[in-house]
Amino acid sequence: MPPALTKTLAAQGVIEPFPIQGATLPNSLAGRDILGRGRTGSGKTLAFGLALLARTAGRRCEPKAPLALVLVPTRELAQQVTDALTPYATAVNLRLATVVGGMSISRQAGALRRGAEVLVATPGRLKDLIDRGDCTLDRVAITVLDEADQMADMGFMPQVTALLKQVEPGGQRMLFSATLDKNIDKLVRMFLTDPVVHSVDPSAGAVTTMEHHVLHVLDETDKKAVALRIAAREGRVILFVDTKRGADRFAKRLLANGVRASALHGGRSQPQRNRTLDQFKNGQVTALVATNVAARGIHVDDLDLVVNVDPPTDHKDYLHRGGRTARAGESGSVVTLVLPEQKREMTRLMSDAGISPRTVRIKSSDEELARITGAREPSGVPVVVEVPKPAVAQPKAKSRPRTRRGGAQRGGPGARTRGRN
Repeated sequence: MPPALTKTLAAQGVIEPFPIQGATLPNSLAGRDILGRGRTGSGKTLAFGLALLARTAGRRCEPKAPLALVLVPTRELAQQVTDALTPYATAVNLRLATVVGGMSISRQAGALRRGAEVLVATPGRLKDLIDRGDCTLDRVAITVLDEADQMADMGFMPQVTALLKQVEPGGQRMLFSATLDKNIDKLVRMFLTDPVVHSVDPSAGAVTTMEHHVLHVLDETDKKAVALRIAAREGRVILFVDTKRGADRFAKRLLANGVRASALHGGRSQPQRNRTLDQFKNGQVTALVATNVAARGIHVDDLDLVVNVDPPTDHKDYLHRGGRTARAGESGSVVTLVLPEQKREMTRLMSDAGISPRTVRIKSSDEELARITGAREPSGVPVVVEVPKPAVAQPKAKSRPRTRRGGAQRGGPGARTRGRN
């Protein structure tokens, strides 16, 4: 690797590679196609990122024509990849742009026009920019698909296939996925040439530093009481629920009982979601009530508990929700609250995930609940957490010149409205 990269690794405190990095880097630095299987939180971002940056270093792109592309399924994951790679890209003088839905498309087009060697993108927004003539992929020599299995689950496969057909023929391709099912096999056959296969943590969910607990609760009322006490624990916790409405309701209930909570879901604009995440990371919010939108692409240091208030219906969702804790060698627990009628379904899901959880019947007042989760009685004194304001206000007719300038230079209100349409 270029000395600037190894120097930055040392400055960031990265001395020993994680298994997926040690396994893939010799081949990826040599330009080989890579098929990597590793659970979420196993260090995949630097595994592909360092090779991509090392092999692109020293080159300069034309406007609108990036040289390397990282495709990811969600906006949150795009932001996480960008944050992780930025210090290393800066070290080797490469410009990095991120294009995702929910943010100003004009601003993103501007970044591409100015030139970005490395592009991190979600498939839908990238397609929009290509259709507008703001981006071309024919100079992309290195392409990475991160979390390929979720792209398949979210219905992105036709878009991903169309995008991969536009990159430079014969370029390097790296595909990383927690699971390798039939959809991924099809992609591999179509776009990877003689790939080197690396499977680290063969069971995507078998994380030795993670404890799994299934708590059987009596009924819906007791489940709410249990969830409230867990949320009131000391330290941060992510609580997963099924619906946007459910997330908003639960967050409101927690605030009324003295827990600094906020909801994170797809009904919030991207800037609002970013602000909520920042509040969670800096401790303004201690209980993050989330739908599956947060199950991938969110990295929070020292998060040791994830709670499935509503159990997921799919074992892959379980693994990715749980993957928010016990990241990069840290320890953590995943707790799932199960009603009597969900018992059989939960047993099947755990079996599919390859997990043998510790199971206990529990009430909100039980000492065992406090031992497992740190649950405690909430203060009952209502608290207020500043809710991030929506990004888009009603357009003001009398400030049109400023709106135009903001849209062009700073992604002002005008740009945001256009970007969402």
